[in-house]
Amino acid sequence: QVQLVESGGGLVQAGDSLRLSCATSGRTFSNYFMGWFRQAPGKERLFVAAISQNAGSTYYADSVKGRFTISRDNAKSTVDLQMNSLKPEDTGLYYCAATASRLYTAWGARSAYDYWGQGTQVTVSS
Repeated sequence: QVQLVESGGGLVQAGDSLRLSCATSGRTFSNYFMGWFRQAPGKERLFVAAISQNAGSTYYADSVKGRFTISRDNAKSTVDLQMNSLKPEDTGLYYCAATASRLYTAWGARSAYDYWGQGTQVTVSS
């Protein structure tokens, strides 16, 4: 079992930056492929970014490429999402997710992840 706790959300203006963090506990963090998803009100939960166990591979949704950066610190058991040039359409509840599998193609699928945090709210005003 892995416990995930997100932090760092808030209310910002368009063009601002935020850094989300996900703290994990329970199992060896370096064994887990990590992802970030977001869910806008009334919409489905969508993939944002993911990072492999050794941080050798990162993946991004087209909508955030060039603006968001995912990183992990295996010594601290944390995964971060640096979000720059935020837009109102980035508003949503951001979830951290984990799986012990090595994802080569399914990193964007919700069903590929076994553990989820409770989410942290990001609101971007125009």
